[in-house]
Amino acid sequence: MADDQLIAGMLDGLALRSASFIVTVYGDVVVPRGGVLWTGTLIEICKRVGISESLVRTAVSRLVAARRLSGVRAGRRSYYRLDASAQKEFDQAAALLYAPDIPPRGWQILHAPDLAEDEARHLRMGRMGGQVFIRPNRGQPAPSGAVLFHAADPGDPSSLASYWDLSALQAGYRNMLARFEPLDRLADRGALSDAAALAARLLLVHDYRNVLLRDPRLPVEVLPADWRGHVARELFRTLYTRLTPGAERHIAARFEGIDGALPASTPLSAARLSSLN
Repeated sequence: MADDQLIAGMLDGLALRSASFIVTVYGDVVVPRGGVLWTGTLIEICKRVGISESLVRTAVSRLVAARRLSGVRAGRRSYYRLDASAQKEFDQAAALLYAPDIPPRGWQILHAPDLAEDEARHLRMGRMGGQVFIRPNRGQPAPSGAVLFHAADPGDPSSLASYWDLSALQAGYRNMLARFEPLDRLADRGALSDAAALAARLLLVHDYRNVLLRDPRLPVEVLPADWRGHVARELFRTLYTRLTPGAERHIAARFEGIDGALPASTPLSAARLSSLN
């Protein structure tokens, strides 16, 4: 299968927004390698997934205005780095994607009178009623103004599932599996070019991240028996590991930072890969 056909198959039905994909490029590739990328490299990798140069430039301008990227000039070239204000958010997403999951210890019950609905969803909380929320206890700090209580598992923890819309998450995981399971066989045979391996890895991270960041990661006792999140996690781990050798060769050959070519690997990128194995 030609690279273009392969990428087109992964893009089919995937709502790929340019700004969000650029965030994926920085989070997966650029941040572990110094955080700075030449605009020309960004345009090149985005073109491979169907995002035009004009869309890249517009998206970068919006990310700068939103204080997620900041510009750096060197001669006639423009480079962009991750803005300091976005670093914490990137680190949190990276911990979910690459680090081993932290098993919850009971539950957090929060009375948060000032917590907006959008923020509660962002924090992956379930609403129990009014301004009372629940989430698995992984030691997260309470939002400002909230009163935090700790609770043990109830006699029937499966009843807690009703506080989240698991059907939407289940659909997201099913779509991710349908999109990337065929790639598993190709990657296993080494049938991808280095450029396609990187594009595929970025699309894998992008699609999986968009579901994972909405997932409260409930204990298995709460989840339905056919829950696809665990299968999706295993596929992500397997594919990311198989795609990385080719992806890293392409990064070293084509990606440029302000000090020259980006390295194929760094201690941080190697640590991410090790955590997935």
